[in-house]
Amino acid sequence: MHEMGIAEGILSSAEDAAREAGATRINSVDVTIGELTEVMEDALHFAWEALREGTMAEGATLNVTMLSARTRCFDCGIEFDHGRYDGTRCPECGSYVVQLLTGRELKIDSIDID
Repeated sequence: MHEMGIAEGILSSAEDAAREAGATRINSVDVTIGELTEVMEDALHFAWEALREGTMAEGATLNVTMLSARTRCFDCGIEFDHGRYDGTRCPECGSYVVQLLTGRELKIDSIDID
């Protein structure tokens, strides 16, 4: 389950940032995750809850914002949402000259600390 590794990375980064800020407790962490990362939100929450025990994030909430995959066509300029396998071709003009705009994100947006 790669969600465990992702949760470990989030926790480690949040703890490092909290310590640098002189905090002793993490109350919540807000993250944005693109749907193309294939992270299962429920599994990520489960991993987070298991890993946070005994750390400065014990009891901390993990708030997840999932971003859909969105792509722009260079030929006709439209932007379109899509799934994992159908974003390589523009649904409007059929062009394959497209650029992924969102969907692969995995970032910490904010950390609430005391």
